[in-house]
Amino acid sequence: MIYKYFEKYMTLNLQDIHKAYFIGVGGIGMSALARYFNSRGVAVFGYDKTATKLTKKLVDEGIKIHYQDDVDQIPEGIDIVVYTPAIPKEHKELNYFLENNFPVMKRAAVLGLISKRMRTIGVAGTHGKTTTSSILTHLLQTAKLDSTSFLGGIAQNYESNYVNGKGEWVIAEADEFDRSFLHLHPEMAIIMSMDADHLDIYGDEKSIKNSFHAFAGKVKAGGKLFLNTKLQLDKSGLEAIQILTFGIDAGDYRAENIRVKNGVFMFDFKSPVENINDIKFLLPGRHNVENATAAISIAQQLGVNAEAIKKALVSFKGIKRRFEIIYRSNDVVYIDDYAHHPTELTAAIQAARELFPTRKISGIFQPHLYSRTQDFADGFAQALDLLDEIFLMDIYPARELPIEGVSSKLIFDQLKNPNKFLVSKNNLMQQLKQANLDVLLTLGAGDVDRFVHPIKNMLADD
Repeated sequence: MIYKYFEKYMTLNLQDIHKAYFIGVGGIGMSALARYFNSRGVAVFGYDKTATKLTKKLVDEGIKIHYQDDVDQIPEGIDIVVYTPAIPKEHKELNYFLENNFPVMKRAAVLGLISKRMRTIGVAGTHGKTTTSSILTHLLQTAKLDSTSFLGGIAQNYESNYVNGKGEWVIAEADEFDRSFLHLHPEMAIIMSMDADHLDIYGDEKSIKNSFHAFAGKVKAGGKLFLNTKLQLDKSGLEAIQILTFGIDAGDYRAENIRVKNGVFMFDFKSPVENINDIKFLLPGRHNVENATAAISIAQQLGVNAEAIKKALVSFKGIKRRFEIIYRSNDVVYIDDYAHHPTELTAAIQAARELFPTRKISGIFQPHLYSRTQDFADGFAQALDLLDEIFLMDIYPARELPIEGVSSKLIFDQLKNPNKFLVSKNNLMQQLKQANLDVLLTLGAGDVDRFVHPIKNMLADD
């Protein structure tokens, strides 16, 4: 019922929008788009299920939000309705807009409208796109190129997931979930990774790769695609674009000589444009060096010089919930990370190992989605076994109903590490108080972040 509306409104003129309504306005992608309209003088209204720090910030910025699914709270004169696929089909407000022929569009379709009208860089990948998009944003801002950026996380340099620029470039995080990135029309694009994920949407890994190939086909003729050297992508149908590669110790654009000096990652960058030695980068882990390599590759295409690149990377503060150091003392370090796929877990834990090679590393993991747990139980167990001590929480269901026979125990039973504990939200803090913590990670994309401040306070009080 909903999808037939998209093509009908793809010719919508953004200049004619004076009132916008967001259903699910507190989502990370939705809120960035809401901020975009708000920054351009559009009156923005919205619904979300619960109030959060992010929705409260949106209200402070002038966006009007309510938290009941109540048609009576919808203002008159709405020019466009934007919704997220996380909203259930029976949602009263969504159905009111559909039944009364309002222009109703998915967030990705609206982002596609913007990308049609501006010079767009699309950053795609099952992992790494938020960090890479944020690094690229900081590179361009440091070089005074003043891009507009839609990010999938809160960039700490800007305390926002949206950066409002007056330049000609838009940086858009190209989300593969629900094939959303196929709405984009980038002039340049990056593909960071194509791991199996969202199998509830795609069914199998081949379908995911086909979708990334379709995304590559969305790059405008004469444009450039930067592809991770680890990836195999069918080049058929992509003859109109230039495909360049990036990676660590391989690729047209590559990072070399990676080392840790005084707790900071350093590397050299080699490319056909300009070589740069002794880059200092505050984010830990080889995966983040790879993210930075992709971002530098695009920045060089836009004329950013070595001095600005080095200045930007040494001053990049990272993204909230991406290996974010929450607390650090002489006795204990506490890090929070959004990792919710085996590849991401492995990267986060290995980064902790590289930074703290002689210390005990404990991890709290909250699996995200029943389907993902079912699909990747083996991979989760292998990744978590890299920890010295494991606290495994119940599954965070998000948009899903329970699947019979699927629980955290699927992962727990496959863990080889004997230092493992099944914990609940009710007893987690008590378990941690009894543990001998040295380096602690919280891992997951659900609501495990609700424990960040309690854990920080507990550690500070000890």
